[in-house]
Amino acid sequence: MLRAEHITKTYNAGKKTALDDFSIHVPPASIYGLLGPNGAGKTSFIRIINQITQADSGDVFINGEKLNASHIRDIGYMPEERGLYKNMTVGDQILYFGELKGMTKNDALNEAKKWFEKLNIDQWWKKKLSELSKGMAQKIQFVVTVLHRPHLLILDEPFSGFDPVNANLIKDQIIDLKNNGTTIILSTHRMESVEEMCDYVALINNSKKIIDGKVFDVREKFKKNIFGVTLSEVDDAQFEHFKTKYEIFNSSHENELVSFDLKNNSDQNSIILDLVNVGKVRSFDEKIPSMNEVFINAVSNHP
Repeated sequence: MLRAEHITKTYNAGKKTALDDFSIHVPPASIYGLLGPNGAGKTSFIRIINQITQADSGDVFINGEKLNASHIRDIGYMPEERGLYKNMTVGDQILYFGELKGMTKNDALNEAKKWFEKLNIDQWWKKKLSELSKGMAQKIQFVVTVLHRPHLLILDEPFSGFDPVNANLIKDQIIDLKNNGTTIILSTHRMESVEEMCDYVALINNSKKIIDGKVFDVREKFKKNIFGVTLSEVDDAQFEHFKTKYEIFNSSHENELVSFDLKNNSDQNSIILDLVNVGKVRSFDEKIPSMNEVFINAVSNHP
């Protein structure tokens, strides 16, 4: 759906590099996580896609076509710093932004009605934005972003300001949009959202892409061959023998259960066969690093 090739962007007459030879491929009908510390270059890339700024070099393609002004109507952008008018009524804003994206008034009204029902905000149409809480205003911003049924949806910290209930509501709507064919770029610091929602991810640090791919593959790349084990009915002699063969740590003994972590590069089936001789295996799980651990590890190793 979206392809960026060798994007470079600098500011202050070339003194500050925001993006350095940055390339990603975003498959259609997927959620693509764009991660990185503050100042890494995420917002600069998003602004280039939205044609707010231009790259110094490199190209962006949407559905194989080089990015141009006609693509604006195919894109929905929800910035981290929201852009609604505080003294305008919710209804007037919905219609205004819908018409900016090429919708007729009637089409905008019909689409808004669907979203207001989904998000339980029917009663807000005549309220001014200044009368709403931050979370309520966030819902309006979300509706404005998706109202024109964009093919590409760019969400920058979409859960900021939401309580857990409404964050889950918006999350469900985002996933539903993906399932109905929308391609979504999600820029967020909420690593749990990346694990729950994203199909693919790219991590930017100091203007460079340092890792990208399917979320599962990225997490696999950072695993350390550590397994969590819980046993019952442990044979002490066999356990002592087992500890001579494997590196054991974080061991605990509670309610006749022995739990520990072990690190080994052996085949998992071989480990399980050895564990069976020690006791009854209650649980055996390979510890795959979370996206938060991946993020910290990757950034630490790529200053």
